[in-house]
Amino acid sequence: MTTKTAESYIEFTDGASERVRSFMEEEGELDLSVRISVVSPSPLDPRYDMALITPEERDPEDEVVEIDGFEVVMAPESAELLEGARVDWVESLEGSGFKVENPNLRPIGSEPLEGPVAERVEQVIEEQVNPAVAQHGGQVSLVDVRDDTVYVRMGGGCQGCGMANVTLTQGIERMITDAVPEIENIEDVTDHAAGSDPYY
Repeated sequence: MTTKTAESYIEFTDGASERVRSFMEEEGELDLSVRISVVSPSPLDPRYDMALITPEERDPEDEVVEIDGFEVVMAPESAELLEGARVDWVESLEGSGFKVENPNLRPIGSEPLEGPVAERVEQVIEEQVNPAVAQHGGQVSLVDVRDDTVYVRMGGGCQGCGMANVTLTQGIERMITDAVPEIENIEDVTDHAAGSDPYY
């Protein structure tokens, strides 16, 4: 088990630290620590889990980070993904809870599209892809570009369409990769289950 300073891995805001200490006091047990895990590293839906644990629940290979008043425990695979992350406590109309801001696992579409590759992909979608799918009442929008992968969302007649995968692989993918050879993969992030009145 390796103990490191907070700066080595993860930061807890004052609000998050205060909430953790409050939960520990409510439990009334000594030597509690916080385990934080990356449940899903997918950029489409990164998910985390946090729980109070006792010393017996630690593993020998765990990484331990000392925060103000408590310790944060992470499995090695989670620790690697959480380096530079920031944990905050947020309260809103939808509820309250811990929020992880992680530069290593930025959700798809969380940042503005910019750069020459994104601009070229967007141009292909507007000038070639959308005119082609418009005849079926569909439309395609660019969500994100990560390395050699483009993430798109289908709307209109394309959302929920049984032929959406064919349209993606034989139409959209070919148009984009032919025009922008740096791109090798096209990922569809559409919620097709929410589509209505699809074309077959």
